Parts: sequence; C-alpha cells; structure tokens
Amino acid sequence: MFDALKVKNDCVQWIRNFFEENGKGCNAVLGISGGKDSSVVAALCVEALGKERVIGVLMPCGEQSDISYSRLLVEHLGIKSYEINIKDAVDGVLSQFEGKIELSTQAKVNLSPRIRMSVVYAVSQCCNGRVANTCNLSEDWVGYSTRYGDAAGDFSPLCNLTVQEILEIGTVLGLPEELVKKVPSDGLCGKTDEDNLGFTYAVLDRYIRTGEIDDEATKQRIDRLHKMNLFKLKMMPGFIYGETKAD
Repeated sequence: MFDALKVKNDCVQWIRNFFEENGKGCNAVLGISGGKDSSVVAALCVEALGKERVIGVLMPCGEQSDISYSRLLVEHLGIKSYEINIKDAVDGVLSQFEGKIELSTQAKVNLSPRIRMSVVYAVSQCCNGRVANTCNLSEDWVGYSTRYGDAAGDFSPLCNLTVQEILEIGTVLGLPEELVKKVPSDGLCGKTDEDNLGFTYAVLDRYIRTGEIDDEATKQRIDRLHKMNLFKLKMMPGFIYGETKAD
C-alpha cells in the first residue's frame, strides 16, 4: 500500500539534504504550470525550505486560458513569482527559420518548453537558485517530456513517483483540489496528455507498479514508447579516452 504521508515526508527530507549538499542557502526555482506536478513540487519545496526560498516562474505564450491556476498556486503557497511571457521569443525564433528550413510539427511543439526552461534557468542564475524538475515516473516511462525542456533540472522530487501517487501526495499537502485534479495537458497542442498517449495514466501506473494490464495492444504501445525513449533517462554518452588523475 502507498503511504502518501510517509513518502511526502521522506521527499521533503530528501530535498533538504540535496540543498545541504548542492547549494546550502540557495533557492528552489521552478516553472509553474498550475498542474499537479508543478503544484506538488512547489509545495514540497516550501515545506522543505520555507516559502521565502521558493520562486515560481509563470510563462504564458501570449494568452494562456488557464494561467489562473498558476496564479492560484503562487497565492496559495505565498511564494515569490515572476511572470514572463515567452511569445516574442518563440515568434522570433520561428521567424528565423522562414525560408531556411521547414520545422516539423514536433519541433514546433517542443520549442516552447525548451525556451521556457531557458527562462527558468535565467531566473535561477539571477536568484541564487537550483532548478526543480517537475517530471514524474509515468511521463518519463513513455517519454512524455521534452528533452532539455521540462525534462531538465537540477533535482527531481517526482521522478520515481507515478501520477496516481502524486495525486495522493497533493491531497496530503493540502493543495486546492482544482490544482491536484486538473486534467493533465501539455498546453501546447490543445489535447490532454491521455489523448496524446492513447491510454490513461491509471492504466499506465498500474502496469508500471504491478506489471498487470488488461489490453495487449495497450501493453505493446507502452512497451514500444518506453523502449524508444529510454535514451532520455540516461546520461549523455561520451567517448572515453585516457585516464584522469585528479580527485
């Protein structure tokens, strides 16, 4: 049985230990989407470090219909935040491709999260920060993240927790229900995560934790996506030459 309170407490202590070893006195900086993952990570960091050491970055691209969720989280937690609109940056980059190379649909979709992560790191460097990654095990399992976009970060509290487990932790943390249970969407293509994946997180999470799944076609799709995207979870391979003597 999943003990959400114990896991929450263990994760809070893990965050404290990370900052003791990798940036004592630094701030936790993260992008705030208003969904369950950024909400839970922000709340965990507040409990671990105090609200004065957590900074949220809101990054609409032009008009964002659900930006109110991000503002609700910032207000609920009482954390400092910056709202930086990335539309000009995205449009500026896209304009430079015109007449040179035709961007694929996937390249266009991934451009915004990569620009957003650049913004988060810029804020972090200005605010003595360490960037919190907000990806979870379920998304990572099937590659539902953007490499060097939302998959980047300096520490990752949720990388070994499934969506269903994160929902339970969000409840334990006392987060507003509309944030914890907000329908997962990448905010990029107008579809929900589950629409894009072709299966629900409940089915995926059960398969990850128990190996049980009812539909063979869904199993094959999950296995194929997992195999295709394993490279995202590994360190960048490097050519090895010679020895290193320094400590």
